[in-house]
Amino acid sequence: MITKPEEISSVIKKQIRNFSSQLSVSEAGTVIQVGDGIASIYGLNNAMNGELLEFPGGVTGMALNLNENSIGAVLLGSDSLIKEGDPVMSTGRVAEVPVGDAMLGRVVNALGQPIDRKGVIPSAAFRKIERIAPGVITRREVNVPLQTGIKAIDALVPIGRGQRELIIGDRQTGKTALCIDTIINQKGKDVFCIYVAIGQKASTVARVVRTLNETGAMEYTTVVVATASDSAPLQYFAPYAGCAIGEEWMEAGKDVLVIYDDLSKHAVAYRALSLLLRRPPGREAYPGDVFYLHSRLLERAACMSEEYGGGSLTALPVIETLEGDISAYIPTNVISITDGQIYLEKEMFNNGIRPAINPGFSVSRVGGAAQVKAMKKIAGPLRIELAQYRELMAFTQFGSDLSKDTLERLKHGSRVVEILKQPQYEPMSVEKQVLVLYVLTNKYLSDVQTEHVREFEKDFLDFADKHHSDITDEIREKKEISGELERKIEAAVVEFKKRHTFR
Repeated sequence: MITKPEEISSVIKKQIRNFSSQLSVSEAGTVIQVGDGIASIYGLNNAMNGELLEFPGGVTGMALNLNENSIGAVLLGSDSLIKEGDPVMSTGRVAEVPVGDAMLGRVVNALGQPIDRKGVIPSAAFRKIERIAPGVITRREVNVPLQTGIKAIDALVPIGRGQRELIIGDRQTGKTALCIDTIINQKGKDVFCIYVAIGQKASTVARVVRTLNETGAMEYTTVVVATASDSAPLQYFAPYAGCAIGEEWMEAGKDVLVIYDDLSKHAVAYRALSLLLRRPPGREAYPGDVFYLHSRLLERAACMSEEYGGGSLTALPVIETLEGDISAYIPTNVISITDGQIYLEKEMFNNGIRPAINPGFSVSRVGGAAQVKAMKKIAGPLRIELAQYRELMAFTQFGSDLSKDTLERLKHGSRVVEILKQPQYEPMSVEKQVLVLYVLTNKYLSDVQTEHVREFEKDFLDFADKHHSDITDEIREKKEISGELERKIEAAVVEFKKRHTFR
């Protein structure tokens, strides 16, 4: 085979034309120790805190400890593929997740990757999972209610859009049920919802997703999952990823609800990470920055001013207590960060009072500002009546003779407790809540036996829907009760009582 000189020169000229002078430079380090999902790396002197690192076998890690001579990184995959002496490349990027409307109706892991077998998420936008919270100047007052559909919450501990309201209680007291009811109640209210499951069983998360699908709530919901079988780094990332997904909509002027279920397991995952990274332990072996872990997350909930889009991000963190001890380390930390708490009591739950909300320990620091005028007017005396009822119930255990006034307060209190009971996955619209509570606070139930109160409520609402729909329409539109509307309600109650007997 004879090669002509002109052929050789043409190939060389072509190579010169196609030669690119741009060089790709990336810093490299070496793995000096690996195990338990943690890698110690020598080198990478210019690595940033939170920077993503590339390990052999396609495994990604994240730099968290920046020591003088080494870096401590957590692995976001299996450490079985990595061994001592392997090279590690820096990427210059920090952890980020896909965001946008394509995330609606999807179930994703802590890195934003789909796990619902519905294919790739076609999202062009990405957002860093860590971000500084909006400043005071960019916020406005929280004064628009976020209706949960639960009478005991909307009346006693109202939640506003942009608020951070803690849901706290022992295991199996209905914390997740409250969250799911709240998501279901946002249907048709133009609120995007994000449910972040941290450290839960996969079967529990599957039941939640199925419930959301059956009620049509998945259309406006994204579920971010880091189950108990996932590694501690993924459980650590999950709430920040969920918050980043929500912030994209908030900055577009939308209203967003994010539920972190639950932050107790998040703190435990972070403690495991920190101990493996050999960070100094503090109280209950948690690292010293465990308060900052949750404060930098929950401070990102905000109600933005009109100049900055007017969107809102409402956070409902969940904390699990042990034997009702709300003075433990993590519960007190999160209570001090949030704008109030809803305390679920095991004793009330076991006594059949569900939702088992203790009105004494539950509080909303936004209060009546997050209620419509009608609800604010009617629900005012309810908290005092409930507190008096609980105190008198404790007093009656001594078996002393009771005055007529005390007996009346006890009877009315028992009816208040019955009205505030509500079945799971059956949120109630605010106009129906106002109507029922108006009947209650004006003592129209005084001649109804306690065991028939729930039946009275159901039948009266059905009656109002069929024969007096103008009442609920007016409450929905005007959001207040005028003198004329009061007379209409009174006439409707009298008419209903003539048709039905509850003795």
